[in-house]
Amino acid sequence: MLGSGGRRLLTTVLQAQRWPFQLSRDMRLVQFQAPRLTGPRLGLESGDGGGVIDLNAFEPTLPKTMVEFLEQGEATLSVVRRALVTQLPVLPRSEVTFLAPVTRPDKVVCVGMNYADHCREQNVPVPKEPIIFSKFASAIVGPYDDIILPPESQEVDWEVELAVVIGKRGKYIKAADAMAHVAGFTVAHDVSARDWQMRRNGKQWLLGKTFDTFCPLGPALVTKDSVPDPHNLKICCRVNGEVVQSSNTNQMVFKTEELIAWVSQFVTLYPGDIILTGTPPGVGVFRKPPIFLKKGDEVQCEIEELGVIVNKVA
Repeated sequence: MLGSGGRRLLTTVLQAQRWPFQLSRDMRLVQFQAPRLTGPRLGLESGDGGGVIDLNAFEPTLPKTMVEFLEQGEATLSVVRRALVTQLPVLPRSEVTFLAPVTRPDKVVCVGMNYADHCREQNVPVPKEPIIFSKFASAIVGPYDDIILPPESQEVDWEVELAVVIGKRGKYIKAADAMAHVAGFTVAHDVSARDWQMRRNGKQWLLGKTFDTFCPLGPALVTKDSVPDPHNLKICCRVNGEVVQSSNTNQMVFKTEELIAWVSQFVTLYPGDIILTGTPPGVGVFRKPPIFLKKGDEVQCEIEELGVIVNKVA
């Protein structure tokens, strides 16, 4: 099983420290805010659950948003590599507010029924082509922000997902070239209003998927070179400490490369675009009887090597 449910926001309070050299192999980019610092900033998380290096303090010419950072490509990445091998002060985690690693992307592309075991859970055939829908960027919130239950829905459900972050613009991308367009990976929670997804509005999925706060992301954008195999990672969701989803990304029907090739036939992918790659079995709607989120619940979505996001339901 993944790390214990005790790994939560602010459970580890780090004092100011020096950047550990061994973490140069693990590039974890974050967006954050902190007292006495102006606006959102870019940082490096010093390992899963660690403090944050302020990249804008290290190099003031760096952009302060992830989308702008990714748009500049190799020039900005080279600055981060320098920061990784330089002894720099680390802001204690207790003094930092984590934002979603990517905010205001051009698009959030989602993939339905992309886990073989999730298809079996529904007793439906495995899709022959990717099933694509979307969320609006306004649904994105940070890794520790609240999920707000909308009064319009009584059936809000959980879905842990691996999210792919695009780093390089592309159209008609070949699967063999797809990873060259990937910046990295993060943890996503595809919160879903099942009544709107499955019964209302002509059974179109969009409205049920895109209420405000229905896309928590984080805690970091872990660069692709820091993830040896994104398609062999343990993935789980816990509600109030109870494991409700537990699988592995090797159950994905269409892998990252295939999804990028498929989606880029229809739309141009831009730096910062996010692809949510589907969820494993264990969602609330297919339980007997169905279970849905209620006020006061705490949802932890965790993926091996990427980290855990913790969101209260309000």
